[in-house]
Amino acid sequence: MALDLTNIGAMKVVSLPGGETSELKNFWQDQNVAIVFFRRWGCIFCRLWAKELDDIARVLKNNNIRFIGVGVEEAGSKEFIDGKYFDGELYYAQDRSIYQKLGFKRFNVVTILTSLLWKQSREAIAKGNKMGLGGDTKGDWVQTGGMLLIEKGGKLINHFKQNGPSDHLSNEEILKCFGLEHEYNAETMANKKREDMECSRDSK
Repeated sequence: MALDLTNIGAMKVVSLPGGETSELKNFWQDQNVAIVFFRRWGCIFCRLWAKELDDIARVLKNNNIRFIGVGVEEAGSKEFIDGKYFDGELYYAQDRSIYQKLGFKRFNVVTILTSLLWKQSREAIAKGNKMGLGGDTKGDWVQTGGMLLIEKGGKLINHFKQNGPSDHLSNEEILKCFGLEHEYNAETMANKKREDMECSRDSK
């Protein structure tokens, strides 16, 4: 069933750390928007996805695409902000039922623990640990998230829903949805060069 953006647009989120309340529809009223719905601020998978999105944050902003991250709750958000994991605006849901309305499923204790043993999850955990992303136990462990890509005025481009906690929409697919796939390789290589330069400086 198609997502009803009119209903979703009336849902409210609260800015971090400011505390201002806004309806979701305000985000796509005047420009294209990419909204990531993180499952939990202290989740290593969410922190990893947020860091990987850094590679295209500049492309989105340069093309007037608003870049937003939303959490299901406020708990754990301070650590996420302090860690500078996400290069965009941050909010949390005033009413967590927004995740239900978006069709983001919930695990139970048994299934969420089982999902951590999936190959994809193990690889993501190893990558996150290597990057020193850490994590904590604050907040809702069993909620999943996803992403909305919306054109100015409210035309839905992509409604991505996680099947597992480490699922994410690739950077390449996000840019492709906005017709910017030609900028993917160039921006990725530019970021790679910056990382290599930083590593070189750190090793001296």
